Amino acid sequence: MTKTILRSIIRALIRLVAKIEIINKENLRESGSYAFATNHLGILDALLAYYVLERWDFFIPVAEKWEESAFLRWLGKHLNVIFIDRFNPDIHALREILRRMNEGQVLIIAPEGTRSRNEKMAEGKSGISYLASKTQFPVIPVALAGTEDRVLLGNLKRLKQTSVTVTIGEAFTLPPLPKTNKDEALSEYTDEIMCKIAAMLPEKYRGFYAEHERLKELLEK
Repeated sequence: MTKTILRSIIRALIRLVAKIEIINKENLRESGSYAFATNHLGILDALLAYYVLERWDFFIPVAEKWEESAFLRWLGKHLNVIFIDRFNPDIHALREILRRMNEGQVLIIAPEGTRSRNEKMAEGKSGISYLASKTQFPVIPVALAGTEDRVLLGNLKRLKQTSVTVTIGEAFTLPPLPKTNKDEALSEYTDEIMCKIAAMLPEKYRGFYAEHERLKELLEK
């Protein structure tokens, strides 16, 4: 009951502050495990999962610093949040993620690891690539545009809705990691995820990946 109420409140708040356009929603899967991988522009991004997805069996890794608040710990419990140490190997969190994935849940993750500092894509981290290649669950790239904190807060001051676009790409599966040159493979896999996200974004958001050769290939297609 608490989860249902919280989700209704989140959706109502999002409708109040933003006008959401969802493109290619049919690419989402109604069942089975996958990773919902997005770019990360602002504080609104994580909440969009509760607006876009009709499923409830998803979870979101969140930086450990938010666990310091008793209210956020309570909120996280009811919103399927996993608090994770971003700066040190967090074996407990990794095991919990794998357990949930094996149960068929959906992982919501921003490979950049934190909000963009310049409103453009930053370099992705390899955690999602490792998980996806190890478990062979599909990755669905998702591009978020319009969720910059500066834009959202500026519009709130003017009592104006922010236009947000959520573009959902096609699911794909990464190859298993090779026995040699694993770091090189992980870097390549991460670039694949990030470039697929970048290809669905307006040019101004592409940042670190703007001149990437893989992005150019995807845009030519």
